Amino acid sequence: MARRKILAICQSGGEFVTHSDGSMSYSGGEAHAIDIDHEMTLHDLMSEISVMFNCDADSFSIKYFLPNNKRTLITVSNDKDLKRMVDFHADSDTTDVYVLKKVENRSVVADSGTPTDATTAKEATLEDAKRQRLCANWDGVITGIGQKFDSPRAFRDALHKYAIANSFMYRFIKNDGCRVTAECAAEGCPWRVHASRSSGKQELTIKKMNDTHACGKDMSKESHRLASQRWVASVIKDKLRDSPNYKPREIADDLQREYGLSLNYAQAWRGKFVAKKELHNSHEEACNQLPWFCERIIETNPGSVATLLTSDDSKFRLFVAFHASLSGFEHGCRPLIFLDIISMKANKQWKLLAATTVDGANDIFPVAFSVVEKETSENWHWFLEQLKSALTMSHNLTFISDGQNGLEEEIPLVFEDSNHGYSVHHLIEDFKKELEDSWTQEIKDAMVSHLKRAVYACKADEFNECIESIKVESKELAEWVLHTKPERWSDAFFKGLRYGCYSSSAVETFNGWVSARHELSVVQMVDMIRCKMMEMMYTRRESSSAWAEALTPSMNQMVQDEMIKAQNLNVGCSTENVFEVRDDSINFVNIENWECTCRRWQVTGLPCMHALAVFDHTDRCMYDYCSKYFTTECYRITYSLSINPIPDVGRPTCTDPSHSTITCPRTRRLAGRPKEKPADPRIAIKRAVRCSQCKGFGHNKQTCKAPV
Repeated sequence: MARRKILAICQSGGEFVTHSDGSMSYSGGEAHAIDIDHEMTLHDLMSEISVMFNCDADSFSIKYFLPNNKRTLITVSNDKDLKRMVDFHADSDTTDVYVLKKVENRSVVADSGTPTDATTAKEATLEDAKRQRLCANWDGVITGIGQKFDSPRAFRDALHKYAIANSFMYRFIKNDGCRVTAECAAEGCPWRVHASRSSGKQELTIKKMNDTHACGKDMSKESHRLASQRWVASVIKDKLRDSPNYKPREIADDLQREYGLSLNYAQAWRGKFVAKKELHNSHEEACNQLPWFCERIIETNPGSVATLLTSDDSKFRLFVAFHASLSGFEHGCRPLIFLDIISMKANKQWKLLAATTVDGANDIFPVAFSVVEKETSENWHWFLEQLKSALTMSHNLTFISDGQNGLEEEIPLVFEDSNHGYSVHHLIEDFKKELEDSWTQEIKDAMVSHLKRAVYACKADEFNECIESIKVESKELAEWVLHTKPERWSDAFFKGLRYGCYSSSAVETFNGWVSARHELSVVQMVDMIRCKMMEMMYTRRESSSAWAEALTPSMNQMVQDEMIKAQNLNVGCSTENVFEVRDDSINFVNIENWECTCRRWQVTGLPCMHALAVFDHTDRCMYDYCSKYFTTECYRITYSLSINPIPDVGRPTCTDPSHSTITCPRTRRLAGRPKEKPADPRIAIKRAVRCSQCKGFGHNKQTCKAPV
């Protein structure tokens, strides 16, 4: 599948403004838009920009911010950097690109007034280029005597950045919780700084500082000493959050290019390890923002339900149902709910319990979801109770699920008068596992086809024909099918109404919404799902405003296809409302009760070809005999309400000690080497026992009956 394009907003001529929290914004200048994709080269991009801004391609550089990080500018210096920028913004429609004028290299002149040799000029150029890689504001993190820092650690962090920006090594003379003294590591260099606490205060103040260097500030041979684990982690954390597969070798290359620091593989690996640990700790903090987040959901989306249940061991369950979804389901969708367990690719420590339905166009429509640590019968029971409480109508519902992990028992306990059917997708997948390996692919496909016909069979005799077809190849397989409770999945016996829907695509939908490239906290994950649902509601509402037919386009096409089949049918009138329709068989249509003896009309909610033949014969409008759930009017009601944004205002920045801590589960890794493929007992290969005496198989020497 081709990668989609991203709109790059190229800005030039303005200036960056640094805010108190260290984040930057761009102000002034002019902006132009360029479409970029994964196939574009840096040369092509720079050529377009040079034409757009009427400048030389060698006179500017291209920079950008990572998503959710406005503190560090990333330089695009080759095609690999450009592709990485596109990957980082793959989930966005636009990205901001900053076209910055390159700093001119200073001319190097000898004392005699003659130019220096080429080697000296080259060294100066490289040094200037190295300086350009560094963050511009690091050079000013230490200003001089009187500057205050919140803690000794904050001062040490600032000193570290200052040393990198100014290309020198340092060592600590004193370093404790009350005072920090450091000097330049070069022998005889006078540079020195001393900071200590004032009486009764936690903050550290610079008391003495000699800002003069006599060493030439050359750290080229020992630059790796400045790349501590914690510093490397702080630099790469944002990139690692966006790209979990960020490799140590790539980390070392990027730090060399961006900061001029040389790291070996082990340093980069340790920095990545610390960064991953800090990211998990940030997830812990995000979990403690859940009470605030639930309050904001209810506040910004009145009528919504956001329930957070914590246990004595600080574990939690989260249930979310937006008012727009609940209203859309109850007033515009079929009384049909699919229950799915979704293992999020982006957050493997969480499971999503999802209740979804389908709209009038048979597209997935989320009703509610829950975040839990694992799929258990207890969690499903709690989820169903929350769902029942959130719905104003809970009678005559039909549920579709895989029936596993207690769902078959829990659904009737919570929704007493509901019907429960099995997901046909899971049924077919289980059926395929039962097929004999010795069969040809043609036979296997035929067997699956027989099962599908059994699913869609509307009458018992049609179902039995399909079972007989399976029995011809395998009696055991036919027995297996009959033991899977056909009353849960075949139209011939199922008592609920599925309206022609047998499985859902909720797993693919939710995993598509939450990108696997991002390791998100639970708050970020839920908010990303909210954003996707918000966009879905708006997009479908806008697209349906142009529909002119009584039915949704997809349903209208289905009826038109049935109309073609109805053209050659013979219709006879029995009474005012009962008609006889002949094709290969005889069917009776009762238009008053919306019934046909083929049962297809009752099962799907759309008129079958026999009913359509009657409508054509009697000049009746076929749209008057379609279920309301397939109409354009109902579709628009489904998407009539909106999901509102949730502002960040008031988000707690740290854990309130007065509240209990909520624990985020760590991703568990099974002991031992992971299996390349799941164990399959049907294809397990066992070594045959061979007798050492008679050389026969199936027994050993002790049980051998052959004469000696």
